[in-house]
Amino acid sequence: MSDPQAEIQDAGHVPPARAGSYPIRTGNRVRPLVDGRPAFRRICEAVEAARHSVFVTVAFLERDVPMPDGRGSFFDVLEGAAGRGVEVRALFWREPRLHELEPDSTHFPGDAEDRAFLRARSSSFLARWDRHPKSYCHHQKSWLIDAGDAGEVAFVGGINLLRSSSLTSPEHPALEIGQDHDVYVEVRGPAATDVHHNFVQRWNGASEASRPDGVWPNAETARDLEFPALLSPAAGDVAVQMTRTVMAGLYRDETAAPGAKPFPIGEGEKSCLEQYLAAIAAAREAIYLEDQAIGSPAIVDALAAALDRGVDVLFLVPGNAHPAFVEARRDPRAAFFFEKLAELARFERFTLAAIAGSRGDGHYDEIYVHAKIMLVDDAWATIGSTNVAERSFHNDTELNASFWHAETVRNFRVELLREHLARDTTTLDARGALRLFHELARGNRKRRALGQRLEGLAYAVDPNEYGT
Repeated sequence: MSDPQAEIQDAGHVPPARAGSYPIRTGNRVRPLVDGRPAFRRICEAVEAARHSVFVTVAFLERDVPMPDGRGSFFDVLEGAAGRGVEVRALFWREPRLHELEPDSTHFPGDAEDRAFLRARSSSFLARWDRHPKSYCHHQKSWLIDAGDAGEVAFVGGINLLRSSSLTSPEHPALEIGQDHDVYVEVRGPAATDVHHNFVQRWNGASEASRPDGVWPNAETARDLEFPALLSPAAGDVAVQMTRTVMAGLYRDETAAPGAKPFPIGEGEKSCLEQYLAAIAAAREAIYLEDQAIGSPAIVDALAAALDRGVDVLFLVPGNAHPAFVEARRDPRAAFFFEKLAELARFERFTLAAIAGSRGDGHYDEIYVHAKIMLVDDAWATIGSTNVAERSFHNDTELNASFWHAETVRNFRVELLREHLARDTTTLDARGALRLFHELARGNRKRRALGQRLEGLAYAVDPNEYGT
């Protein structure tokens, strides 16, 4: 059994989360997957190679979302695996009031129409539905292939399954309207076992499991699962920790993951927030974030403290701010937060930025930043479903994979900036790369004001005006 204390000492200057279900695990191999088309191509390849099981957690979904390279829909991919004798289980979020709460969103709530859809397809995979009692979102998006086997592989991230925006390519070609920029990470090794544990805990504790319409095809077939008993063997040299947000009262089985201590999950878990704050506090040179939200006062305060001690910070957001952010701008109770955000603009080392493709003649196609990632000092990174927002850190159900490995983090940073800046930052350190980003994004803001073509995709945004 691994020694968690020794693994913490090996983690470098960014500490892991300590108050959560899963310890830091050494011996992993990780591979960031940037943007939907490459990510789902790799996920589908893994599903097609599955020997005995595929477990997937789903938040937002459109039934006919096409998988890459002519594979058909999400359901075609699952049913193809089930047709080969693979045990396929899908855990879907259910929110009957979704169209009232988020009119533009869609998911697969397992209502009468959805069940008729499954019957018409003679769907042979297993499913359960999970409803959040407070109308928050079960927001995790994970895939687990061959759970419990030596070749177990997990995918953790935040990409939705929407036909209009999710399966975009890293090139983000102009005229593809409604594109998302997003990220998954592939994990092999002991940390994949924690994704397995998370799935079992949620599957067995799913709120709708005792309802006739809360399982597919029936409760006898879609039965409970056993928790993993052993860690997957080492597959590389990367330290990884799975962190979560789980609201109190959702799940009660405290069975521990292999090599981990029992955690009182009934009291809730906020290790995602703990990890974000710990990583920002430990940063020495550079903090790079991508997120669809910048809505956490605690994170903004932590970034201000980092800037005060000389750290460079770049925060990439959607140019078209999230509707909740726009609405908050009009709420006097949120004025204190926007004052905090505006304070960041006084630092030359801080840039709030967005990305867009130049269409010509002064027109630009916004690329929606849906990624939920942070990189610190070319030493540590996190990828997952957690937004920099109060509901993600406290209420929605989230899952992130954080990893400590200089070469992997550096290569990830180079890949992201090559996409956003159309520049190769291989020869630059983390601070140098962010200073180049500051420069190019601010230059592009001026070009955009003049209706000129951008250099790359990134342009600076005024924190005082963002979301107005």
